[in-house]
Amino acid sequence: MNKILYLPTRYFPSISGAEFYFQRMAEILTTKYKYSIDIYTSNAIDFKALRDSNGKRLFKDNKYYDKVNNLKINRFQVNYNLSQNEILNKLKTIPALNTLILKDEVLKAFIANGPYLGDLLENLLKKPDLNYDLIHTTFFPYFNCIISLIIGISINKPVICTPFFHFSNPRYMDLRIIEVLKKFDLLIACTNLEKKFLIEKCKIQPEKIQVIPMGVDYEKFKSVNKSPLEFNYFKHNFFIKREQKYKLILFCGYKNYEKGALSILKSIPYIINKIKKVYFVFIGPSTLAFNQELSKIHKLENARILNFTPDNLTGYFDKKKMTAFKEADIYLMPSRSDAFGISFLEAWSAGKPVIGARIGATPEVIRENVDGLLVEFDNPEDIAQKVINLLKNKRLRKKFGLAGQLKVSQKYTWDLISNETHSTYKNLINNYK
Repeated sequence: MNKILYLPTRYFPSISGAEFYFQRMAEILTTKYKYSIDIYTSNAIDFKALRDSNGKRLFKDNKYYDKVNNLKINRFQVNYNLSQNEILNKLKTIPALNTLILKDEVLKAFIANGPYLGDLLENLLKKPDLNYDLIHTTFFPYFNCIISLIIGISINKPVICTPFFHFSNPRYMDLRIIEVLKKFDLLIACTNLEKKFLIEKCKIQPEKIQVIPMGVDYEKFKSVNKSPLEFNYFKHNFFIKREQKYKLILFCGYKNYEKGALSILKSIPYIINKIKKVYFVFIGPSTLAFNQELSKIHKLENARILNFTPDNLTGYFDKKKMTAFKEADIYLMPSRSDAFGISFLEAWSAGKPVIGARIGATPEVIRENVDGLLVEFDNPEDIAQKVINLLKNKRLRKKFGLAGQLKVSQKYTWDLISNETHSTYKNLINNYK
């Protein structure tokens, strides 16, 4: 039995693609392939909590604090009270860190990103049975990446990072911190475009990068259209009369500029000017910028918008979320900050067409004019035009949805992804010297 250490930045009930990826890998690898996986993570729920005590955090009275789906979770409080220099001085007492040969400015950048988990690191280093066959972390550029490298050096075992590198986002282009990626034994890229970028721009050796895409619980989302979920839940329970044929546009993700949520809001006036019977469902954590823009759009006549946050939901397979995918006519996420985009897979599994942005890895995920459409990032008029054209063409929506559904069934189920991951682990463990 192989013993693996997982070091994700956050874990469920924190909700994003990176967290879900580690959760499903841990669940499947322990049950199907009999791995022993220890999960060590922060108690942060949202991104703010990674470095700010005012963010949302999980505490011991929460039912998910130390166990999720029968897997033990080791959560540690984020330490907000130490200065960068104090943390740096503590780190420099660890022999393995000095072996990494990282400049102070690089370490400070990771410390600033958070989450600083001094207690977690100390706990691992003091474990009498600190003996893993492999360490796997996600995502870049957060402090748990540094922890994983320290542990790997301490026990002389291979370390993998799935960085979810958002190479179309300028914030990720600091060449100083990119140097840390070269320290890992293997990087798992979600797409060939990400791998190409890591090779050409980050100067990482091709043999140190393997492409393994994201996955989806295909059968769960495929069967949603045949499930007993209430028919027309959103239409009937909110503001639309039964006999009226309204179309639903769905967005699911972090509601910020990077994900394209603000651009969608700005596209709504153009859309409702051409198509009156349409409404929008947003699911995911809100931001101040989103709420401010939403307050403007709500004032428009015919602007029908439903806004759900994780506080309104029960998890990845919440009834409202599943019903939204069931009722959606188009899934719209014109993001520049996705290394892949699991929600595209969810939409396709439910037989729905998708629209994404022509930037980053998305053009590899979405086959333009085959299973979806691409728009210019942060171009509300382009978004509106593509939405309008697709809403007016039912045959094309069905064609895109079915093409995406077939693709997912053949390439992107979690069962397939876990098998690739299992093979990757075995090869690295067996060949590591």
